Amino acid sequence: MQNFKTRLKALRKEYKKLILKKNTPVLPGNGIFERYKNPVVTASHIPLEWRYDLNPETNPFLMERMGINAAFNAGAIKYNGKYVLVVRVEGADRKSFFALAQSSCGTEGFEFTGLPLLLDQTEQPDVNVYDMRLTQHEDGWIYGLFCTERKDPAAPFGDTSMATAACGIVRTKDLKTWERLPDLKTQSPQQRNVVLHPKFADGKYLLFTRPQDGFIQTGSGGGICAGYCDDMTHAVITEEKLVDEKIYHTIKEVKNGAGAVPIKTKDGWLFIAHGVRNTAAGLRYVVYAFMTSLEDPTKVIYSPSGYLIAPEQDERVGDVSNVVFVNGAITDDDGTVYIYYASSDTRLHVAKSSVDRLVDYCKHTPQDTLTSRGQVEQRIALIEKNRSFLR
Repeated sequence: MQNFKTRLKALRKEYKKLILKKNTPVLPGNGIFERYKNPVVTASHIPLEWRYDLNPETNPFLMERMGINAAFNAGAIKYNGKYVLVVRVEGADRKSFFALAQSSCGTEGFEFTGLPLLLDQTEQPDVNVYDMRLTQHEDGWIYGLFCTERKDPAAPFGDTSMATAACGIVRTKDLKTWERLPDLKTQSPQQRNVVLHPKFADGKYLLFTRPQDGFIQTGSGGGICAGYCDDMTHAVITEEKLVDEKIYHTIKEVKNGAGAVPIKTKDGWLFIAHGVRNTAAGLRYVVYAFMTSLEDPTKVIYSPSGYLIAPEQDERVGDVSNVVFVNGAITDDDGTVYIYYASSDTRLHVAKSSVDRLVDYCKHTPQDTLTSRGQVEQRIALIEKNRSFLR
């Protein structure tokens, strides 16, 4: 019993130390955003009572009964003055679930609150769920769009790896009570990374999709698409229009998908998305940005070359290495933008920027010419322009 109490005291001390740990920006940065030194959410942030049986009679050695493997890929929203994340938490059993963490500060102090989300099931029960995007829609609801994964019924006998992906939908008005709605229906065989636009478009709901032929491969899916539906309680998209295509020999040559909910600016809608290319070491995921028209949110008006955020140093190591991924960002009233990005499917970080800086980045960073010569010409032009300032 004494060993139990001593161990529990040590665990609680370390947990409190982690929650109270100060986070500092990594300076000078690149001028576009500042990374922060520490992740904002990790597996160790999960409350002790979610992992341990705290009864000394049934767990005398105070073992971790239900381990946590990772905490990452969070949807984000500002609610009642708090920065709220709906985190993808993955247990040691490989099953993911959603849980809310909140803080009064956008860069530190996140604590999990309430209980993990217990989602109602559709006619086809989820096997796994992950990567929720949160949209505060002008219809008064907060929608959560996520990936629901199930075993592929077409899998050959004995193949336990084939899966299907679809867009699951929930909605809430208080982040406590969640209503499960039917999955999104589209003409595409599979869907991932679906984001709901926060405003009506010609009286309809506008969704940004990523059609796929299979669970991993996009196949004929050409990139980020857009589709309209009349009713989110029975969401059906009959046509998907290509908005931002995947392109050979770029950061999005294999696939790309929407990330955070679009941010409205005076110059257009700001998108923070993800792009994927193949390498000898496997797929490399990065975060990139582009902007669309205020009048037509499906029309790209600015598309800066290259990535916005790529994995660096410790971010490159994890369950799925060389990956950064975003599905949540929060914009404060003063224009500060917190981009919550995960690294290597393991932990969640934050990058701090502003609407003005990100718009400037999108508008004035040259667009990719799609050839080495074209990119060299752009760089030489920059060098020549700077020579007069270097004398």
